[in-house]
Amino acid sequence: MSGLPPRTGAQVLVDQLRAQSVERVTCVPGESYLAVLDALRDSGIDVLVCRQEGGAAIMAEAAGKLTGRPGICFVTRGPGATNASAGVHIARQDSTPMILFVGQIARRMRDREAFQEVDYRQMFGGLAKWTVEIDDAARIPEILARAFRVAMQGRPGPVVVALPEDMLDDVVAVSDAPRVVPAAPAPSGDDVERLRAMLAEAQRPMVLLGGSRWTQGAVATLAAWAARHDLPVAVSFRRAQLFPADHPNFAGELGIGPNPALLARIREADLLLMVGGRLSEMPAQSYGLLGIPNPGLPLVHVHADAAELGRVYQPVLAIEAAPETFCAALPDFTPTGSGRAAEAHAAYRAWSETPEPKPGAFQYGEAITWLRERLPRDAVICNGAGNFATWVHRYYRFRAFGTQLAPTSGSMGYGLPAAVMAKRGRPERIVVALAGDGDVMMTVQEFATAVQYGIAVVVVVLDNGMYGTIRMHQEREYPGRVSATELRNPDFAALARACGGHGERVECTADFAPAFERSLASGLPAMIHCRVDPEALTPTMTLAAIREKALAAQRG
Repeated sequence: MSGLPPRTGAQVLVDQLRAQSVERVTCVPGESYLAVLDALRDSGIDVLVCRQEGGAAIMAEAAGKLTGRPGICFVTRGPGATNASAGVHIARQDSTPMILFVGQIARRMRDREAFQEVDYRQMFGGLAKWTVEIDDAARIPEILARAFRVAMQGRPGPVVVALPEDMLDDVVAVSDAPRVVPAAPAPSGDDVERLRAMLAEAQRPMVLLGGSRWTQGAVATLAAWAARHDLPVAVSFRRAQLFPADHPNFAGELGIGPNPALLARIREADLLLMVGGRLSEMPAQSYGLLGIPNPGLPLVHVHADAAELGRVYQPVLAIEAAPETFCAALPDFTPTGSGRAAEAHAAYRAWSETPEPKPGAFQYGEAITWLRERLPRDAVICNGAGNFATWVHRYYRFRAFGTQLAPTSGSMGYGLPAAVMAKRGRPERIVVALAGDGDVMMTVQEFATAVQYGIAVVVVVLDNGMYGTIRMHQEREYPGRVSATELRNPDFAALARACGGHGERVECTADFAPAFERSLASGLPAMIHCRVDPEALTPTMTLAAIREKALAAQRG
């Protein structure tokens, strides 16, 4: 186009990121996209150099969760992309907007199995919402605008964009694409009226929140509406930030090992209003909570993507709407009773108030309840996967939107890099990562990233010397036959200090609070190494009890 300044493909790409309001990217550098690294240097975009592509991709996924716009990650070809695939999988299952840019071999070398050559359309075909390779630098604005829209629109998810390195050096004169705002479908008037009538008739209605595309305003609107109409509200697995735990209508989290009273309440409901989520395997209790395809109760399913409506459960009313537009149209009605929400909230409080004592000098449950009282409402809590997380989901109380980063995909190693991204974006907040010993070692190198940039996260490592979740299942299926689940761990406090951070070691419960306060006061990235008795395997059962129950079943 005449009159437009010539730019390299790399410069055009970085300018598109700025046009889409991207403030921060993560990367592990590679020679396949050196031109992009050079263009980023003077862009004003914050570039976080990470230590492994899996950690970089997780940070980008966490940014997508926090902002609602795609988190951006750059990695190199071949092993860089395969390492980053863990983050792509999380974004897919967690419905998180994310764009992974992958450096690619030069176009002239294709189909020779060149150095680190991978067909990314084939590799990411089942993981990403869309995978594309840009052959023409003049099409970068078009393709990136589409990538942002695909990542955010409908059910959000990851997009993978491959960048041939010679394409990045091509010089073109093109205009930038406008900032993309995803379409937000809204409920029809007829849908709202049908919902109003169903709510007015229901004796035992229940609301279940999940998924992504929520905003602080939508959360507040729904909470006020639930309070006006005496509606119990539960949240799906690792979506606790969608409803304040201290709200009198909160009924708890429908996740792994949930409150039996909550399960009973959902099964006995005569109307289930599910907003934003999919009721996938974990919250559906291995798909045993409701019937499939007939859920066995009147289900109203609200989702921004029509493809998710009726995919597993057939609703009596399917509403294609984003959470924000749906909450703006919530109907008023006259409830058919009173006290439902108070009863549900009382059951939640009883279930989540005081942890049972467990073997060992360090009582992890008491540490969680101490954090519950100590941390402000806006503190961000991050965790990966493992039995240690069950204490967080049961006993910690998330009270504000934007305060939880946890993978519904069950991906180990998530908490630490997610915390690094959260603290980088919100430095005024306290950010805590809770991680098991097996969990943290998946991405522990990103603690060095936190030190490099002065990102003062607090990482609490729960060390029981094993892959605890797998050991639990092992004892249930093969009691007493331990195989491939024991761990010999480093001194995590010493590891933190070796990286240039602050390290603490906790052997008993009384040591935890002072160690946490010293970690905060240090102003450094900190790691608190907590020794947990291997018998303290779950909030409800010891390792020995799980084994004995399995042996008793074998004996008949």
